Formats: sequence, structure tokens, C-alpha cells
Amino acid sequence: MVWRIAGTVIPAETRAAIGVAVLSLLAAPALADVKAGVDAWTAGDFTRAVAEWQGPAAAGDADALFNLAQAYRLGRGVETDNARARQLYEEAARLGHIKAADNYGLMLFQEGEQDKAMPMIRAASDRGDPRAQYVLGLSHFNADYAPLDWVRAYALMTLANGAGLPQARDALAQMDQYVPAAQRSQAQSLARELEAGARTQRAAELAAAELTMRPPVIAAANQPAAQPAPRTTLAVAAPVAVAAPAPRPATRPQPVAAPKQGTWRIQLGAFGVAANADRMWNQLSGNAALAGTKKTLVPSGKVTRLLATGFASKAEAARACAALKRQGQACLVAGQG
Repeated sequence: MVWRIAGTVIPAETRAAIGVAVLSLLAAPALADVKAGVDAWTAGDFTRAVAEWQGPAAAGDADALFNLAQAYRLGRGVETDNARARQLYEEAARLGHIKAADNYGLMLFQEGEQDKAMPMIRAASDRGDPRAQYVLGLSHFNADYAPLDWVRAYALMTLANGAGLPQARDALAQMDQYVPAAQRSQAQSLARELEAGARTQRAAELAAAELTMRPPVIAAANQPAAQPAPRTTLAVAAPVAVAAPAPRPATRPQPVAAPKQGTWRIQLGAFGVAANADRMWNQLSGNAALAGTKKTLVPSGKVTRLLATGFASKAEAARACAALKRQGQACLVAGQG
């Protein structure tokens, strides 16, 4: 089945890497602290790395802000704090840090702020970020937050798959069942154009950011030892490196919940075979995050969308999605209905 996107950010067997600039001999002390933090991170001393980055981050160093965001996102050297990570990504992005902007957009999307996220998702996709290409590809395929465009969807998913994103491979295989051969052929040509454009765009933006953000440097992107991120489902937008979710607790009997009366919905998947949507609901309906909700099946082209309806507010729906995603289940806040 082709899953719709649930919020990701992201991302499946990707590796968390903190990019920083290598210092020149004339680098400022703040930059030296950033480099010292990277050295500590590489050696596995995450607590010291975080301490080294605090000062430069407070002084507005974009690399230090980004590195701290990664640490909070991964829970290394500090307690996991996605809200703090999001704030730091946003601050670094405002200072022109491209990777921070990419991750910030993906976090917004995963947390239910798709309309706010989409301009950043498109920009990241234009730069060739495979996670953003995956998200935008599914958005075009499903006509969610982007116009229906199967040629572009297939082209973007082809690029994400070529970058080694596991979710993209699976999604592409499912798209093959729906996208006509002629459109798939057009998509291959478009993919080559997009790839060439992404190389040019990213090189130009990186060069511009380097000029505005810091003094002369020798090189960019010295990466600390990478740590594997957990696998996510197709519906999670390749995102941002994330910490391993907590193990699922043993199932306990749940009291029967009163039916919810709200109109906000969350989407749990989209299925080419409607019976599979019923099967998924049977598997999930006992989950505490869905207590009191009702199943809603919505035909959408050649797929059937599975929704849980009854949340009183967008915030309540987002909390339910967050709980489901911590358990490895794809989820998307789908608005009111």
C-alpha cells in the first residue's frame, strides 16, 4: 500500500551527522569552541560537545545552533527535547544555515504544520534533499498540500530512491501500480532535469551562506561519528535524524472509552485495497491514542484513506499522532471533517 505522510520528519536508516565548518588559522574563539565540540562528539563525549556549543550558540553561531539542535533531537549529551531542537533549527535557519532550514521544515510537517512547512519542503527538495523529495513526491501523488502531479511525484520519488532512502524504494514500487508507463517515462526525463537543477541550486546557496555566515574557512562538513537512526514507516517523511523510540509496552486491557464528539481527524494510511484499511483499523482501534474515535473511510482516487475522527482540536489530534509515531505507526493530522 502507498502510505500518506504522517508527520518525520523522518526518516529511515538514515545517519545523524552534524555538519560544521573546519576552522581556518584565523578563526574566532567561538568557532574554535564549535570545532572543539565536534572533536568531542567524534570521540563520543556528547556532554562535553554540548557544553562547547552552548557559548557559540548563545552568540548566534549558526553551526553551533544546528549542532545543539541535533543533540536535543537525538538525546545525546542532553535529554531528548524536540521542542528545543525545533527552536534551535529555526534560529539557525534564520541565520542562513541550509541544513537547519531543511530539518526545520521537515519537523513542521511532521508536527502537523504542513501549510507552514511546504515552502521549506519545496526549497529543500529543490536543493536535492532526498527526505524533502520524498515528502513532496507523496504530496504530489496524493494531492495533499501540493497539486496532483503524478509525473513530478514519480520523478521526485525516483531521486529520493536514487539517494538510498528506503521509504522511497517502497513508495516507488507502489506508485508503479498506479502511474501509467507514459508518465513514468516522462518522470525519468524530469528527474534528470531536477537533479541537475538541484546541484546548481545547492552549490549557489551553500556558497552564499558561507559568505554571509562566517570568516574564510578551509572546508565544510567535518562530520562526527554517525549513529544509526531507527527505521520509520513509509508515512514518515524521511526526516530529520531521530532518536530511537521507546519500546512498546506490553498490551494492557483498556476500559471502553466514551465516543469522542470532535471533528478533527488523523490519517493512518491510504490503501489501494479498501479491505486493507479495515484490517489496519482492527489492528489499531484498541490503541489508547485512538480511544473514543471512530473509523472513517474516504475514497480518494484509486486509494481509500483511513481516518480516525473525533478529536476536539488540532492540538489533541497532533498529540494522538505523536503518541502513535512514538510506537512506529504512521500518522498525519488531516484537518476537520
